[in-house]
Amino acid sequence: MERIENKTGQPLLLLKKKMNLQYLQEQIAPVRKEIVHHPLYNQLQEVKDLQVFARYHVFAVWDFMSLLKSLQRQLTCVQHPWIPVGSAATRFLINEIVTGEESDVDASGNRTSHFELYLQAMQEMGASTEAMEQLLLLLQNGIPVRDALQKLQLPEAVQEFCSYTFDIIEKAPVHVQAAVFTFGREDLIPDMFHELVTRLSQQHPAQLQTFQYYLERHIEVDGDHHSKLALQMVEELCGTDAGKWIEAANACVEALLLRRNLWSGVAKELSREVKSQYV
Repeated sequence: MERIENKTGQPLLLLKKKMNLQYLQEQIAPVRKEIVHHPLYNQLQEVKDLQVFARYHVFAVWDFMSLLKSLQRQLTCVQHPWIPVGSAATRFLINEIVTGEESDVDASGNRTSHFELYLQAMQEMGASTEAMEQLLLLLQNGIPVRDALQKLQLPEAVQEFCSYTFDIIEKAPVHVQAAVFTFGREDLIPDMFHELVTRLSQQHPAQLQTFQYYLERHIEVDGDHHSKLALQMVEELCGTDAGKWIEAANACVEALLLRRNLWSGVAKELSREVKSQYV
């Protein structure tokens, strides 16, 4: 059998063998480490700091849901007459994640999406939800998403983060979308953040009870069950195609760089607020 080689002379079969989840995780490891150890977390000390964080982070929660629905549209049949789309295994994976993200339960057992739960947590802690509510209103009135984002004059870091997500939704193949969805998830938030919220929620239970519940629910559902399903989805979609793994890794690195910039945007705003106290 003829041995096919790539430009480096390495057997293509060997190259494909290396293109897997481990390869992708190795490619994103440096920037992922920068996010998990971002100096922002040391600036989050009081409820007022979490209010600023939430005003930025809510847009990542929202466009995460948008990416999820894009995946469901491509990997399952969402029209009639129904016809089978893709593999049943992939359909199960994405539908399972959608069910949990779009119709979970709040602390009282009422059905809600994780996004709506986050808005509830923001309102409880006293963080402004005005920008997000305006965005939803514009979208409900038929304004294209990019126009709606520009109308709100959001911070540059938020604009760039959301714009890239919708570039992925509109232009990228499904295996790339699945990878960005999987490796841009909220497991990027380190344990020290959860410990901070736990401490503050004990001091300010009336303000942070729902936010703490959101994080705990995320760890319980997203951080374990959903993350495993998402990894399986990426493996299924990339398969043994080396090109797909490379495309997926490159897009994930870019998405994570923009997440790092989003955190930097929060950090800069917090620094400005501290300086203004002494002016």
